[in-house]
Order: sequence, then C-alpha cells, then structure tokens
Amino acid sequence: MADQKYVTLQDDGRVQGNVEISHQVVEILLGIATNQVDGVYEMRGTISNRINSLFGRMNHGKGVDVVFSDDKVSANVYVYLEYGVSIPKVSLEIQRSAIEQLEFMTDLDLTEINVHVVGLIAKKENGELERVTADKKE
Repeated sequence: MADQKYVTLQDDGRVQGNVEISHQVVEILLGIATNQVDGVYEMRGTISNRINSLFGRMNHGKGVDVVFSDDKVSANVYVYLEYGVSIPKVSLEIQRSAIEQLEFMTDLDLTEINVHVVGLIAKKENGELERVTADKKE
C-alpha cells in the first residue's frame, strides 16, 4: 500500500461514490500546518525546491514524508527551527497542529508523527542568517 497514490475515504452508506485524497495533498496539509507553528523557520528541502522557490513556485509539501498502511497514516516532518526556541515545546506543537489539521480537513487519523529537527537558523548581529545543521541532505 506504500505505492498507492490516493487514500479513499469511506462513507456511512448514504451517499454513493468515492472520495480520494492524493498523498501530495496530505503532505501539503501537514507542511502548511507545520510552517504555521511559531519557532519553525523552514522545512527541509532539496536543491530543486530552493531553485523553484527563487522563481516563486512554493512546494508546501517539502520536508514531509507520509506513509499509509492498513488505514493508518504516519508522517515524518523535517524542520529547521529558529535559534533560541524550546525544541521540545515547538516539536509538540508541530505534532498537535498536524494531527488537528489533518483530522479537520480530511477526517483521517494521524497515528504517528515524528518530528526531525535537522538544524537551527540563527540571526547574526549584522542581520545575516546562519544555518547550523548536521543534515547530510542539504
């Protein structure tokens, strides 16, 4: 089921037809919910994500991996946090926000969400940003 591109929502039988939600839509929902949490600077992306953002094309699902297995949804989110925030508090808020938004918008239950803090973004005194990371994918 990991290769499936859509998740199908079940109805109580009153309405005929199917509702299918693309994996990418779930990733976008979780990405937006994560980016809205105070203390999150950005999501981990690839070089192509960075190039696309230069041209004004945003990929809100970057930094999110979703797995569907036996009607269970689990996710991994990879984030850069602002230097000076409480990492445990921000991580718990990411989890809470993601679970709440996914359930509200899709009626899917997020059974597991793992938050991976891959780096910190610190502002120098001169206003420049310093990226502190041990992430090998950047």
